[in-house]
Amino acid sequence: MRRLVYVMDPMCSWCWGFAPVARALFAQASQAGVAVQLVMGGLRSGGAGLDDTTRAYILEHWHAVQAATGQPFRFEGALPEGFIYDTEPACRAVITVRALAEDLAWPMAERIQRAFYAEGQDTTRASTLVALAEEVGVPRIEFADAFDAQVQVAATAADVAWARDLGIAGFPTLLAQHGSPMALLTNGYQPLEKLEPLLAAWLTHNI
Repeated sequence: MRRLVYVMDPMCSWCWGFAPVARALFAQASQAGVAVQLVMGGLRSGGAGLDDTTRAYILEHWHAVQAATGQPFRFEGALPEGFIYDTEPACRAVITVRALAEDLAWPMAERIQRAFYAEGQDTTRASTLVALAEEVGVPRIEFADAFDAQVQVAATAADVAWARDLGIAGFPTLLAQHGSPMALLTNGYQPLEKLEPLLAAWLTHNI
């Protein structure tokens, strides 16, 4: 089976920058009958609040992403005092939606990205993630029950372990698979004009 494997984290700023590119590549793959699988890489799990130096460092990255990609960011009030930059809940939310309605996994990932980066919502909170899941079409109670289940916690850890076992340390990473091994299309942000011909060539040679 041919598939694209997109390893990302919905609270990774470069993944947010890559979102329009990913959307276009997924459409290109879909037209060729190639499935897309999302894998959560787990950018940051747990941890403490951000000190001033770390906050400034992260915001510097956000500005760089905005400059390079044109994606919208809300900087006013971003990363407030006491905010815990834990991406596990957001990753688990995507995995939960993937388990309940796989075709909504990418819309959920995109919705979390937009909520966090462009709208200033706290996507580490379960209540926020429940509301976002409902927006993309997953019933609130169904999502909330599944999100809290140990099976989804384990599935999230399994995704992260799978990515690390492949040696994937940076996001976004896009892989193409037709049997084994997988072909690396990108590790890190690349514009569509560079990746579209790469994917087209892979599709041509892996019919």
